[in-house]
Amino acid sequence: MKKKTPRGIRNCNPGNIRINNDFFQGEIIPSQDESFKQFNSMAYGYRAMFKIIRNYINIYKLNTIGKIIPRWAPAGENHTEKYIKTVCDRAGLNRNDIVHPNHREQMCRIVSAMSYVENGIDADWADIAAGWELL
Repeated sequence: MKKKTPRGIRNCNPGNIRINNDFFQGEIIPSQDESFKQFNSMAYGYRAMFKIIRNYINIYKLNTIGKIIPRWAPAGENHTEKYIKTVCDRAGLNRNDIVHPNHREQMCRIVSAMSYVENGIDADWADIAAGWELL
């Protein structure tokens, strides 16, 4: 039996970014998904994740995984502590390590881990790298 492709992958939105008033490069408007944004490619979906995380760090001073994830995946809808632990384990970070928004390798490991939590499958590194290059 073949598994259904995860929603975030179908939407080229590996972070499962909800529809809101923000517009991102490569976003398909209107989205055909009633709740989540859609992008033209996975690279644009990863670019949006990088942009949001950078905003969390630069604007809201949420500069650790322990601070980023509760905003990204609120406890009302997610098992936030498990999300934090999985991202930390997969990205090789501790929950209170400082996240550097311009550190390519660190940021790519983080969005890869977040994509895994959101979709249940490993991310494609070529897509992540392409998303970084779009910044």
